[in-house]
Amino acid sequence: MKSTPLSLIAGVVALAAVTGFAALTVPGDEGAAETKTAARLPVERSSLLCPEPSTSDVAETTYTSFTPAGKGGSEAGAAELEPADPLPADEEAPADEDKDAENEDEDKDKGEAEDEAPDGKPVVSLKALGEPATAETSKSDAPALVGTATGKLAPGWTAQQTTTVAAGGARGLLGVSCTAPDTDFWFPGASTGEARQDYVHLTNPDDTAAVADIELYGAEGPLESTAGEGITVPARSSVPMLISTLTAEAAENVTVHVTTRSGRVGAVVSAAEEEVGSDWLAASADPADTQILPGIPADATSVRLVAFAPGEADADVKLQLLGKTGPLTPAGNATLHIKSQMTASVDLKDVTRGEPGSLLLSPADGSTTPVVAALRVVRGTGAKQEVAFIPATGPVGERATAADNRAKGSVLSLTAPGGAAEVKVTASAGSEGGEATVKTYTVKGGTTLAVTPQAPAGLKGGYALTVETERGGPVHAARTLTIAEGGVGMFTVQTLPDDGGTVEVPEAVQDLSVLDD
Repeated sequence: MKSTPLSLIAGVVALAAVTGFAALTVPGDEGAAETKTAARLPVERSSLLCPEPSTSDVAETTYTSFTPAGKGGSEAGAAELEPADPLPADEEAPADEDKDAENEDEDKDKGEAEDEAPDGKPVVSLKALGEPATAETSKSDAPALVGTATGKLAPGWTAQQTTTVAAGGARGLLGVSCTAPDTDFWFPGASTGEARQDYVHLTNPDDTAAVADIELYGAEGPLESTAGEGITVPARSSVPMLISTLTAEAAENVTVHVTTRSGRVGAVVSAAEEEVGSDWLAASADPADTQILPGIPADATSVRLVAFAPGEADADVKLQLLGKTGPLTPAGNATLHIKSQMTASVDLKDVTRGEPGSLLLSPADGSTTPVVAALRVVRGTGAKQEVAFIPATGPVGERATAADNRAKGSVLSLTAPGGAAEVKVTASAGSEGGEATVKTYTVKGGTTLAVTPQAPAGLKGGYALTVETERGGPVHAARTLTIAEGGVGMFTVQTLPDDGGTVEVPEAVQDLSVLDD
């Protein structure tokens, strides 16, 4: 018997097993010849990875896990975030010393919030749709988290890690949406400069080791580095790499490219800038000739665009600020030339001038050269400065969620770069009580609409914001969270790309003729 038909049958059976769906047609039936549109079905399994939150002794971290109510499987399922395994390094303390330290701290930890998961127990366990689950930790050695959601809790599962560091060189509000594992990540906006300490965090969710490469690109091209090659990330573990140790070259603006030779990882960059603040830099959307960077705060005092052309051709992009009333061209920065394999940057200063906006990058010369991009955004001045990063992001699509929101301090930015759109925004029930609220917004084409979300009625704890495109669009979104600490308006921005809660599944048709020799 031929191997090709057997492989085809095995693939169809596997697809039916994964999706729980297949249409079988008896050979000779009229329907067998019909070509039908693939169905969109809820995913049955999701994976998320959260990096090590902070090494600061004054850091306070909140984890939030959430799955929006809506279409999902009938199986109950589970959604849990568990500590990654410690690295098997020689410098690890012997087991008996770890046990002694654990015993010494037992009384100290007793009675605190449920922030320390016993061995084998999840840090956060989600129980129901539409209600966020949270946990907190103040440990300076809190581990990375590895998470899986199954059944009805898998479609749209979102988790966020929010850390407040009140003092020190890494002072700031650091927020990051826990990432899905992948094999390729781009981070324009990193740095190996003296004022910055940037780490690439690589987390492996699988039971076998992954091998990753980290490439660095500056304004003149690739930065010489051998230390970034062949980095082993052990099974279910996390490895943070200080970017400045991967090269001898100091560069203010660097593009980091993470790929895997084997396995997959979650990747994110932590950036700390002396006298300015710190935050997480999430990966840019995949290379494309048009990119959207939504959610620049109205009171931004400094905005820097960092972009990179990963292909063999240079890129010329047109810059447009999509503001409250329509697109505007930043003064003196109508276009940006990005040389192939070189990181380009431009200081847009206070480009928003008191109004919220989003940046649109599009081909200036009709070409289709793909680029990746991110923004470094500063609010405040002097000792009250704080920094955040906004990567290019994909559209909201069917649905997207920002998991961690508070009673005050959240601003949702909605951008429609093309035609007008209508979106539904749901503020979920609170993590400790409250009832969900729903509101619909219309976003005019070519504009950015910034709104303060309507908090859930009777809110207790935090809540999630879910955005759904009702008609028109596409729509790109970002959520800014601001928390006042020590007179500084600390803030972080998370983009809201489609949550991937559904996948397109072709209809399987039984055809025994493939068994014929």
